[in-house]
Amino acid sequence: MSSEAKGGRSAQLKHTGLRPGWTTGACATAATTAAYTALLTGDFPDPVTITLPKGQTPSFALAAEELTDGYAMAGIVKDAGDDPDVTHGALVRATVRRLPAGAGVVFKAGPGVGTVTRPGLPLPVGEPAVNPVPRQMMREHVTRIAELHGTSGDVEITVSVDHGEEIARSTWNPRLGILGGLSILGTTGIVVPYSCSAWIDSIRRGVDVARAAGRTHVAGCTGSTSEKTVVAEYGLPEDALLDMGDFAGAVLKYVRRHPVDRLTVCGGFAKLSKLAAGHLDLHSARSQVDKGFLAELARRGGADEMLTAEVAGANTGLAALQLCQAAGVPLGDLVATAARDEALAVLRGAPVTVDVICIDRAGTVVGRSAPA
Repeated sequence: MSSEAKGGRSAQLKHTGLRPGWTTGACATAATTAAYTALLTGDFPDPVTITLPKGQTPSFALAAEELTDGYAMAGIVKDAGDDPDVTHGALVRATVRRLPAGAGVVFKAGPGVGTVTRPGLPLPVGEPAVNPVPRQMMREHVTRIAELHGTSGDVEITVSVDHGEEIARSTWNPRLGILGGLSILGTTGIVVPYSCSAWIDSIRRGVDVARAAGRTHVAGCTGSTSEKTVVAEYGLPEDALLDMGDFAGAVLKYVRRHPVDRLTVCGGFAKLSKLAAGHLDLHSARSQVDKGFLAELARRGGADEMLTAEVAGANTGLAALQLCQAAGVPLGDLVATAARDEALAVLRGAPVTVDVICIDRAGTVVGRSAPA
């Protein structure tokens, strides 16, 4: 059976006809791999091939390289495919230096890469804005190269992006307290392009495929991590998984006209807090996390006046969640329940049972609603 017949995330992407691209994290990993190889061997692999978290092995042409006695630098131009990504065409560089045995892999922010200055992000304050999955990818590739050449793999990796500070002004980084440049992002290494009309059409075809296959339970997922969560929770097959991305409204409106017995909506806490607040498009350019709304939910859940004020002033949705978790206030469940109720309102009485699962960046369930 073809992936078109199976449905699911890969079939949706094929249906759009849009070309996927590579994340800044994948580009930084490729640049690190080339630079570290050159540091050990004197030669830059070009193109350089890496392995992504799901096993894909893309190759990248080098756009820049430099080798001295003390360090090696390689640069990759980011290709975002057909996604309107502000970092498309940016030159991502990695400079690798040896460190003493036992030092491990140390990350530094070079020009154009931001530094975390506020709590509530998946990295501690003071750390370069190189997110956890790209860090893990770079560590794994350094380890493989080190083992191949019989060395320890203790290195300093400085990631930089040409003109990154200027590009970052078009992102939410300054408001989030990531100063000095961009974040190095990505959980799969692949940029899935989102043309609104093409992706919404692919969601509709995904529902059609699931219904034709006799699926009575489908899941709308915001990304690959939430997809893994619902598979672990419910054992759903591939053709019952809808990659809704930011288009929660598209899923709900189509399921309203073409019902299934049960719909699970799963996604990151911050994104689903937007649905809970009444937003049907969850993209950061078109809706934002409403900390005042979260504060009111927390108050209803038992937060005192001081905690309510702290939630209202939190830097991010994650920070608000962490404050409530520490105080024993079930903000995750409250957001999931409010998102479920919003989904039911959009469904307008269609015979569909809905439940909502909120996760953190690692895929841990931080809130859920009862089915209704």
